[in-house]
Amino acid sequence: MSNSQEPLTPTGLPENAFRELAADEQYSPVMHPAHDQQEVTPYSVITGLVMAIVFSAAAAYLGLKVGQVFEAAIPIAIIAVGLSNALGKKNSLGQNVIIQSIGACSGVIVAGAIFTLPALFILQAKYPDITVQFYQIFLSSLLGGILGILFFIPFRRYFVKDMHGKYPFPEATATTQVLISGAGSGASKEGGQAKTLISAMLVGGIYDYCVATFGWWAETVTSTASAWGTAIMDKTRLVLSCNTGAALLGLGYIVGLKYAFVIFAGSIFVWWIVIPLLGTYGSPEFQAMTTDALFSDFARKMGIGGIAMAGVIGIIKSWPIIMQAVGLAARELKGKQTGAKEVRWQTDISMKHVVFFSALALIAVLLFFWFGVISTLWQAVVAWLVVAVIAFLFTTVAANAIAIVGSNPVSGMTLMTLIIASAIFVGIGLSGTSGIVASMVIGGVVCTALSMAGGFVTDLKIGYWLGSTPKKQESWKFLGTLVSAATVGGVIMVLNQVYGFEGENALVAPQANAMASVIEPLMMGGDTPWILYMTGAILALILNWLGVPALAFCLGMFIPLSLNTPMLVGGAVAYFVSNSSKNQKVNDARRDRGTLISSGLIAGGALFGVFAAITRFAGFEYTSPLSFELTQILGCVAYALLIIYLLTSSKKVKPLR
Repeated sequence: MSNSQEPLTPTGLPENAFRELAADEQYSPVMHPAHDQQEVTPYSVITGLVMAIVFSAAAAYLGLKVGQVFEAAIPIAIIAVGLSNALGKKNSLGQNVIIQSIGACSGVIVAGAIFTLPALFILQAKYPDITVQFYQIFLSSLLGGILGILFFIPFRRYFVKDMHGKYPFPEATATTQVLISGAGSGASKEGGQAKTLISAMLVGGIYDYCVATFGWWAETVTSTASAWGTAIMDKTRLVLSCNTGAALLGLGYIVGLKYAFVIFAGSIFVWWIVIPLLGTYGSPEFQAMTTDALFSDFARKMGIGGIAMAGVIGIIKSWPIIMQAVGLAARELKGKQTGAKEVRWQTDISMKHVVFFSALALIAVLLFFWFGVISTLWQAVVAWLVVAVIAFLFTTVAANAIAIVGSNPVSGMTLMTLIIASAIFVGIGLSGTSGIVASMVIGGVVCTALSMAGGFVTDLKIGYWLGSTPKKQESWKFLGTLVSAATVGGVIMVLNQVYGFEGENALVAPQANAMASVIEPLMMGGDTPWILYMTGAILALILNWLGVPALAFCLGMFIPLSLNTPMLVGGAVAYFVSNSSKNQKVNDARRDRGTLISSGLIAGGALFGVFAAITRFAGFEYTSPLSFELTQILGCVAYALLIIYLLTSSKKVKPLR
């Protein structure tokens, strides 16, 4: 499996894979760094594209429903390894890296698209002259993804090679270990992992499909279902609610207790402090409003201000890294590197080609803005400059966030981009509904570029550890981006027709709602709630000063309580599983198995969510004959059984010697 000189750890990686190297020490990857490897084949490309299509559809549904896009890298890696072993493929490690790299385009493209573009549908309900075309969604996602790839390539060496051992790369670490364990231990072990994943996908998928399609139990259980809960809500506006979906439970497990608790704390601050204060001690107007209205019209806007400020804080903290990365890119472009010939393992797309294709991509963006979004050339040029500068400047910020904590604050940075862009557009006379469309499409390009840059650093770090060819990963990433952008555009159009983003039973689309809330008053001449934004921004500054993750807390303020509570439940399950034994190796094995099962719950719940949408789109409607109270009780029972399944299945690991 490995031709390296380094001793291998139980994970199959060299001993120095996760630590900083000594002055004269070199890292040798698993696959021989100089010899050619079997990587790009018809099998790996086709399988990667299938993964991109499937997980793009699944991630789009889940992201629009709860505002969280699950990372597809680990499930795709497991499926790739299990499939290659089932087919008896030899030397499949390089091919599996390509499958994962192409397939992982799904999550990053979805994040860029659904955080911004559904805002056009949301505002379309108020302003019918706003039109949304498929090509706008498709090109916004495609061009943003291409810019993200091209802008990050000059910084690959800095993040994945020069900073070896200095960044933890949590997602890349997990995915790499999945790939290497399958390559090193044969079909039996990885086949068992694949079976576990598929079983969890079926459990989560059927569970979520039944509740979404038939309503046999409550999708959200709430304290107001009881008489005492209603009385407390009437007197104090205090309410507790929890979504019972399988996907959210799995998501909370993977996020972990620390960040799940911070997110939940943001929700508690809004729902148990701000809203009760407004509803009981506020003006008569506030006291007459429902808790949901108080949340959407007032408290939520504090979260928007906090998210924007958290993005600013991230940029400031990452400024030295941006400067170092820019300097490294400039040296590469001028050819001021060592004269030694690069081996396959460290060969990128040449800098001249990167500059050439970046220029073509930027020209395409300008033409798209001019002919597809903004009719006036000079206004299109201004919009183009905003995109080019911000996307390039924030590329390394997004990559740095992924490298350190595994999460990309792309929504906060995009909110700030929209505020800056909108202020500029209003200044040059681009306002009203045309300004709304321009701002949101431009926001979609920037958001997708930043999302792609953050996700791409994970792929390239995986390739660095294992010994893949960066040039091949970079080249075939474009095809995965194309397929994912087309899939996401179609899914968004279908989900809008089936569910919509406004009204009862509509998709939540929390980030897109935030974008719409920011853009509308700026472009339509309404009252912008600057005081609420400033309050959230000041709170984010205080949280940062106290060492609390401001972005996670402020996202909790923005996302409804019912969607944050299951995150805490899943995080608590992860904590219990990870500390259920006195043997640390057993705990690690149980935690990893729980991550695998949770990935299955997420993927299954999201995939079957798309099936549920198709079922409704086909005209099937089912009204449950059960009473509201009974569905609430059954919801609690079903959710408890799901938690028990996750707990007990996670602890079913073979005894360790």
